[in-house]
Amino acid sequence: MLSVPSINRFLWVLLLGCLGWAACGDKNKAQTAVPPHKLVPEEADSIESMLSEPATDSAGKLTAKVKGKLTAPYMLTFQKADSPYAEFPRTLHVDFYNDSMKIESQLDAHYGKYLQNQDKVFLRDSVVVKNILKRDTVHCRTLWWDQHTERFTTDDPVRIYTPDKILYGTGMEADQNFRWYTIKKMTGMVLTAGMPKN
Repeated sequence: MLSVPSINRFLWVLLLGCLGWAACGDKNKAQTAVPPHKLVPEEADSIESMLSEPATDSAGKLTAKVKGKLTAPYMLTFQKADSPYAEFPRTLHVDFYNDSMKIESQLDAHYGKYLQNQDKVFLRDSVVVKNILKRDTVHCRTLWWDQHTERFTTDDPVRIYTPDKILYGTGMEADQNFRWYTIKKMTGMVLTAGMPKN
């Protein structure tokens, strides 16, 4: 037969074991009961947005100068993020206008992300920029557009098609209307003048 001290020791061990098990069970419940922080985006379809900048007319009145028009089939906005942003996961298209309000260049990409606090746009997947008047076209995997400097930049490989040649390089800087461009490292050139058109 067990002595009283042995029974007391057994009860203490049993009690501590039950408390430890209960504490572990409560800890697991607490971890699964609180969901992780998740950003819930706002969604929009058939996006059409004008890009403008402040300007003054001939009378000195403050107006807006339209610089471009963005269209996209679908947009997600994350306003409650630490740095608010918008995503265009299903392609986007931008027409850039010259001072006469004529389309001077066009941009297409399969994905875009607008970083609101930086006024920058990151583009990726089949990025194409065309200058309509010069008939120059750039193809690249990724591209950044800075709204303040109105310039495109990339560190990735680029192909630039002109009416008489194809330029290959790595890295590029260009203005948003693609009037001028600089390839950081030229890797090749193919002359196409006189070649038969398919």
